[in-house]
Amino acid sequence: MFAELKKHKFLFEELVKRDFKKKYKRTVLGMGWSMLSPLLMLFVMKIVFENFFGRTIDNYTTYLFCGMLVFNWFSESTNAGMMSLFGNAGIFTKVNVPKYMFLFSVNIQVLLNFALTLLVFFVFCAIDHVPFTWRFLLLAYPVATLLLFNVGVGMILSALFMFFRDIDYLWRVFVQLLMYGSAIFYRADGLPPNIQVVFAFNPVYRHIEYFREIVLAGTVPSVEHHLTLLAFAVAAFLAGALMYKRYNTRFLYYV
Repeated sequence: MFAELKKHKFLFEELVKRDFKKKYKRTVLGMGWSMLSPLLMLFVMKIVFENFFGRTIDNYTTYLFCGMLVFNWFSESTNAGMMSLFGNAGIFTKVNVPKYMFLFSVNIQVLLNFALTLLVFFVFCAIDHVPFTWRFLLLAYPVATLLLFNVGVGMILSALFMFFRDIDYLWRVFVQLLMYGSAIFYRADGLPPNIQVVFAFNPVYRHIEYFREIVLAGTVPSVEHHLTLLAFAVAAFLAGALMYKRYNTRFLYYV
């Protein structure tokens, strides 16, 4: 895979540039929307939920931002990844190139947007008087595992979308439900134990909790937490890679 990416390095770089420019084409603020959009959503959610949950949660703004930061990255990455293969059919039907390059390129573009939002998040941490410690360096771990997880899920979705266009509608409904099931604006530890078990198997929630443990609790997550994130990421990536390998030649017939 890395050999193929190196071989087609120029095409890959051009795809990343194209996806990045396409996102902000004919917009006045351009990249500013990467920072303004989550801030507007944060403002709305803070107004709506602070009176219900904010009174019992310290540093509620940062708590809320942690959840939105991770969830929005997952949502944007998987939605863009789902369309990556179909949207580039005009290229791979004419030129023999690795099809996963299109998925990788959109994930790099979304990762850049996430990085810009992360900078804003750190500013909010400072405003909310959250102490910065060496533990913040460990945030690189959930970023890496969620990137791998997003790529894997994107592979699965983009492959399924080539055969079933209904996947688009089903996934958008699922993501909406997942948002309410990821404890973005409330605490999960106050729920009944049998429901908390469900949260343990939610990859997005586990990544959000990692961020909160580092940023708000100031503690290093357990070894089990690290291994769980890695397991989610590897499982999703291997499943996606298997689908691409199995149906690689069939994609051409469903464009």
